[in-house]
Amino acid sequence: MKNDEKIVKWLNGELSNQEIEALKKTDDFKLYEKIAHYSAHLETPIVDAEEALAAFQKREKNKKKSKVIAFDKPLWFSMAAAFIVLLTTAYFLFYNRTTVFETQVAQTQTFRLPDDSEVILNADSKISFKKQEWEENRDLVLEGEAYFEVQKGKTFSVNTADGIVKVLGTHFNVKQRQDYFEVRCYEGLVSVTHQNNTILLPQGKTFRLINNQIENVADFTVSSPSWLQQESSFESIPLSQVISELKRQYDLKITTKDIDTSVLFTGTFTHKNTTIALEAITIPLQIRYKIEGKTVIFYKHAN
Repeated sequence: MKNDEKIVKWLNGELSNQEIEALKKTDDFKLYEKIAHYSAHLETPIVDAEEALAAFQKREKNKKKSKVIAFDKPLWFSMAAAFIVLLTTAYFLFYNRTTVFETQVAQTQTFRLPDDSEVILNADSKISFKKQEWEENRDLVLEGEAYFEVQKGKTFSVNTADGIVKVLGTHFNVKQRQDYFEVRCYEGLVSVTHQNNTILLPQGKTFRLINNQIENVADFTVSSPSWLQQESSFESIPLSQVISELKRQYDLKITTKDIDTSVLFTGTFTHKNTTIALEAITIPLQIRYKIEGKTVIFYKHAN
């Protein structure tokens, strides 16, 4: 006799004592007792007992299905792997996120570092650092030119392609362009490391590289770089570097014709007027310029 038939007969009181004892030894007997308890309160015990049994079997079947789905190992491992990837990605994005400040041609930008030090970016420049790691790793990466006013007692490093600048509570300017690297200290003390050699720069001193050669530079007394006042100043700087800076400040296309761009220039040009800026460069060097469309051409002065 099948168990289902035994249960129905037991509920109807049709089993012998021996059969009842055998049923009691089954694992599900306690559940059968519950069915008997609730079915005893029904007006039509035989029919309702069968319906109760069917409902019970259906519930048990659904439970088994749900258990199989819940503990399906491939699904569980897939969910766990996805969760780990999510945590790893969140950690990477939050803790390793790089903060970037960048300027375009003819643009400057002022911002503050996490320690409240102020930075001013010159045109066509970029600074990046890890904000979340700032207290443990105070490193900046600079491409271009920037002026720094560091809070007293604060220190960090400015990394460039040509050298590393380390500071402690000072005002200084770093310029790193193609074939040109310059650090000027306006207040405090700055150290510059280039090719494993470290130079200390007190106030009024300059470290300059042109074509990877160290240049001797006279001391200065000004309190800030000229570009903060919308001027670019040069002292014995190759014309090629002056032209490059002119392009950054005015978004110009400049070409030269029969001009020695290695000639040294000393002077200043404004960032506010293109004509005045061009004349400030060409007149002292006794060269001329002409404008053809959007291109400025520098050429030799006619004899």
